[in-house]
Amino acid sequence: MVGTVCLCTLFGGNAVAIKISLSGMGPFTNAGVRFAVAAAAISLWALATGRSFRLKRGRLRHVLTVSLLFTCQLSLFYLGMERTHASRGALMTNLVPFFVLILAHFVIPGDRFTVRKALGILLGFGGVVFLFSERTGLAAELRTGDMIVLGAVMIWSVNSVYVKRVINGFEPFHLVLYPMVFAVPVFFLAGYAADPPMALPPAGDVVAALAYQALVTASFGFVAWNTLLRKYGAVALHSFIFVMPPVGVALGGFLLGEPITSRILVALLLITAGILVVHVRPRKLTPAMPLGRGY
Repeated sequence: MVGTVCLCTLFGGNAVAIKISLSGMGPFTNAGVRFAVAAAAISLWALATGRSFRLKRGRLRHVLTVSLLFTCQLSLFYLGMERTHASRGALMTNLVPFFVLILAHFVIPGDRFTVRKALGILLGFGGVVFLFSERTGLAAELRTGDMIVLGAVMIWSVNSVYVKRVINGFEPFHLVLYPMVFAVPVFFLAGYAADPPMALPPAGDVVAALAYQALVTASFGFVAWNTLLRKYGAVALHSFIFVMPPVGVALGGFLLGEPITSRILVALLLITAGILVVHVRPRKLTPAMPLGRGY
């Protein structure tokens, strides 16, 4: 499972890549460029592998719902990441599995709480309490960014649960590609209206960070995750997502010089422990989502 660990490591670095690219491009423009490139790459992959782009009858409304949620989720996430640290954003994005567990209990038949799930949720949200309890030296804009990212995570969780309910009627790439196609013009219009400016003269690190987001996590990540999913199954893959939070925190500190405080380390420990409790040797198989498109 070396490939799975490497893939989760790549996903873990995505928040840092977003933060770097935001230094040279407005948040909406950034998202527009990223997902335009990713949509083109996934389309080429689908054509090369002979996949059908055609939706079954009655599926368009589901695509539109997922697309609206996706657009709102990414808009908030990029706006929040502009204001907070990559390490804090990386921790908060890993709350999605815990929100999904809570929502799935109420809306997905047969998906019920267990002692293991409840313990994992308590650990995960305990990490958020430690993260948000840090006040000393924390700028107001940073706290605002945290709250915006948390809002994005909540919408992302709703989107994930909705997709789990409807995915059986789709080719998995449909629910990755079509939301991107829907969102890209919205992002560019919002960028034209709200990003001051849309982009600065391109710098090498910004271009590299955008390429990482578009081609590594949103495109290659989707293909690789689904390939491994077919080979090893949901349980085996999800057992390794605990790699993502420490990678995000470590890269935020190493590459961006972000402060790694004791509270961030406690939050990291609790969130990672919660992921391990939930996903290592779970009681039953659950559908895995392609992680590459989430953020």
